[in-house]
Amino acid sequence: MIEIQQLTKSLHGGGHRVDILTGIDLTIPDGQFVAVTGPSGSGKTTLLSLIAGLDVPTSGSIRVDGEDITKLNEDELALLRGRRFGFVFQNFHLIPTLTAIENVILSAELTGASSAHKKSEDLLGVVGLGDRLHHYPSQLSGGEQQRLSLARAFVNEPDIVLADEPTGNLDSKNSKRILDLIAELHRVKQATIILVTHEPHVAERTQRILTMDDGKIVSDTPTNTL
Repeated sequence: MIEIQQLTKSLHGGGHRVDILTGIDLTIPDGQFVAVTGPSGSGKTTLLSLIAGLDVPTSGSIRVDGEDITKLNEDELALLRGRRFGFVFQNFHLIPTLTAIENVILSAELTGASSAHKKSEDLLGVVGLGDRLHHYPSQLSGGEQQRLSLARAFVNEPDIVLADEPTGNLDSKNSKRILDLIAELHRVKQATIILVTHEPHVAERTQRILTMDDGKIVSDTPTNTL
């Protein structure tokens, strides 16, 4: 479970303070598939970064299974991210000098996972890249690169997957395929998934839609998705 209490994030510069998040209170149960929506600048990506421990809040707490991650040092956060989190980014963040399977294997090996090669190969098959194992990212289409990033995110069977605009650079056909894969991986792996998007049709594929504006959650709506 993720529990957030009175979370704020402010930046200071030029004698001015900019409030990015202003007192977020939020609880996300284990296994829930959540969309975070809202206009640009509303604080969506900042919230995701704070949950991941990639940024430090100005005040407030973020608890993952009861542990306040805002009190962890960088080494402890890195260990937590490797063991508990998977990440899917809009711009993929793949290593260009590694093949598809090497990108996934590296993610598995960094956390000391056993049978990294077999797990990586199996998961690439699940996302439809079984015949592209030895291709480099530059040899893959945008949709294929995003499917590769999904395999990398799920290879360590994380409890929590954070996805920042995972369909933002894709056409409608590839966008639907990625959403179908995320939904299927959610069903099979039962991970908690938090997906940032500005696209209503993407948000509607989740179980719960959080809408942000001016650094606050202004609505919290369950969907009819099972």
